[in-house]
Amino acid sequence: MHLVDITMFYAAEGNGVSTYLNAKARWLARHSRVRHTILSPNVDSGGEAPALVRVPAFALPGINGFRMPTSVRAPTKLLRQARPDLIEVGDAGHSAWAALKMRRRLGVPAIAFYHSDLPSLVRPRFGQTAEGVTCKYLAHLYRQFDLVLAPSRVMVEQLHEMGVHDARHQPLGIDSGVFHPSRRIETLRAHLRLPENARLLVYAGRFTAEKKLPLLIEAVRKLGRPYHLVMVGGGLDLPRYPQITYLPFKHNQRQLARLLASCDVLVHPGDCETFGLIVLEAMACGLPVVATTGGGVAELVDDQTGILAEPNCVDSLAGAIEAIYERDMAQLGANARRKAAECYDWNEILPQVMRRYHGVLGTRGQDEPGSRGICVTD
Repeated sequence: MHLVDITMFYAAEGNGVSTYLNAKARWLARHSRVRHTILSPNVDSGGEAPALVRVPAFALPGINGFRMPTSVRAPTKLLRQARPDLIEVGDAGHSAWAALKMRRRLGVPAIAFYHSDLPSLVRPRFGQTAEGVTCKYLAHLYRQFDLVLAPSRVMVEQLHEMGVHDARHQPLGIDSGVFHPSRRIETLRAHLRLPENARLLVYAGRFTAEKKLPLLIEAVRKLGRPYHLVMVGGGLDLPRYPQITYLPFKHNQRQLARLLASCDVLVHPGDCETFGLIVLEAMACGLPVVATTGGGVAELVDDQTGILAEPNCVDSLAGAIEAIYERDMAQLGANARRKAAECYDWNEILPQVMRRYHGVLGTRGQDEPGSRGICVTD
């Protein structure tokens, strides 16, 4: 069987979609005989497994450096050349329409994964009218797929409200061997020239408007010392203060895990995440989490693993950060590690994804272990 993932959101520098597709590629290589290809505008074509195929594209302002395919025709041609047995689409643009062309003309099953909360991104930039138009567009698009997946229940509910009634909840995962408390190093404070009593908070991810990072920065400023915030990533130019250390994006997952495990608490102020992989990665490293009640992150964090603050409220966020240090941090961290490792490791999640594929293909019997299709070996 040949599985093709196509999306404008896959990139070498990494993000949640890239992490998912790379993890899937590694899992398939170890546990199946599935041939896997990734089509993206943000890669150079290569012959490794998975094969990476570059889609002709152009830069488009406002989409965080990702590139938009030049037309529907170009990815359709590449999909036809790939001759897939199943297509998974990771965006709602030209890639999706190309997959639907293959579905209509050649009968290739097509799955859509709703990775990006597009209406919430459109509303603050263009207003409620544009948001409504976006919802109608998404409903028209996604109703044509054989299966629509969303990584959190709140995104499934959003799709249902749009009229995509068959959307299904499919969480993403983490590598709990890479993201592990044993990665912790005790010299981080000294390296950052901070006192031993510094309360070390960490945020990791893109610096974009929807992440609500000014709220986090203001909350830390309001708390004052000994709180110190480590910001890992890049994007928008954010304020510089003595209480904040900025570090570049960590391409190497082990380096990121080492940094996360060496801090006290992950703080995630956004309220429109479709999932929040970085939250699970921090939890797997043994960190409690302060997040908000908005978006998909709230489904990952509970009272046994962290504290949820009100969205868009500096005082609530600052209060939650202060309050978590009054809790049993070691126990919270142990709970977080257990939940992430037992429920969200890729070895738990990707077999679920494979079962989704089996259901769409309608070949569960012939593609069980030992047959020619999606063959799980252990």
